[in-house]
Amino acid sequence: MSDNEGMMHAGDDDLSLPRATVQKIIQEMLPDGMVCAKDTVTLIIDCCVEFIHLISSQANDICEKESRKTIAPEHILAALKELGFDAYVEEVESVLKEHKVQQKEREKKSNKLNKSEFTEEELLRQQEALFAASRARFAASGGQPGAP
Repeated sequence: MSDNEGMMHAGDDDLSLPRATVQKIIQEMLPDGMVCAKDTVTLIIDCCVEFIHLISSQANDICEKESRKTIAPEHILAALKELGFDAYVEEVESVLKEHKVQQKEREKKSNKLNKSEFTEEELLRQQEALFAASRARFAASGGQPGAP
C-alpha cells in the first residue's frame, strides 16, 4: 500500500464529476416518471469519486510494484480484480477495445490530411474556389435553391 493511503484526500474537495452529466446518466437508468433527489445525485457523485480514488490508488500500487511510472489499462484491470470487482472486468475490457478502435479511426482521419499531396494552404484555396463557384451558381439561379 502506498504511503498516502489511509490519509484523507487532502485538497480533493474540489474534485468532482459534472453534475449535469451524472444526472443525465441517472435519468436514463430510471423508469419514466421517477426522479432522483438532489441529495441522492450528490451522494452518487461522491461514491463515484471515491470509487475512482480507490481503483486509481490500487492501480498505482500495482504500477509501483512493477517499477512503472505510467498507469496502463492492464493496471486498472488488475486493480479491479484485486479489489473484488471481477464482475466489471469484462465490461471494462470491452470498452477498452472500443476505445482503441475509435482511436485508430481518429488517427486514420488525421493521417488522411497528412498524406494528402496538397499543402494545407492549397486545400484551403481549393475550398475557397469551390465556395466561390457555388455562390456564383446560386446567384445565377436568382437565389433559387435547386435551380440549374
